[in-house]
Amino acid sequence: MAKVDKPTRDPERTRARILVAALAEFASQGFAGARVDAIAAAAGVNKRMLYHYYGNKEALFLAVLEQAYAEIRAAEGALRLADLRPDEAIRALVRFTWDYYLAHPEFITLLNNENLHRAAHLGRSTRIRAMNSPLIDTLRAVLRRGADEGLFRASIDPLELYISIAALSYFYLSNNATLSTVFSRDLTSPAARRKRLAH
Repeated sequence: MAKVDKPTRDPERTRARILVAALAEFASQGFAGARVDAIAAAAGVNKRMLYHYYGNKEALFLAVLEQAYAEIRAAEGALRLADLRPDEAIRALVRFTWDYYLAHPEFITLLNNENLHRAAHLGRSTRIRAMNSPLIDTLRAVLRRGADEGLFRASIDPLELYISIAALSYFYLSNNATLSTVFSRDLTSPAARRKRLAH
């Protein structure tokens, strides 16, 4: 009779499954409405295992936020903005930001929810500031090169510019339902989205 091996534990895979399930639950229900029971069931683990890996609901929400930021920063890093002409780099970042928000509406939902909590969870993060600094440093270098080439003003603050780029996409998409209603225009249509990106 052949020996049957016992299934081996894979902590990293289990943690990843929990994060995926938690992202879906927090994005659809918000922090307050999300249920740990639902997350555990969707991840195929028991609550005890979930608490073993993440401690509590607050820590799990923070882990989801950190993962969401890590993913967008990694994708931004893949743009290799430092290798592009300064004006092309800014255009690439604008296009990327718009496309990323469209492809990841859960990112917008998570940020909306965390802002309702006044960044209480992110405020406890030991990783979030280090995650975001490289992007601003890269943008600073791009702006400096652009100023040297006479393409940009020398006084542009890279953080202010990034906030403006993010805001122009974020506000449009996070407020799409209300904007479409009050202005009687379908701002979700492909044509409307193309027009917005061009703008």
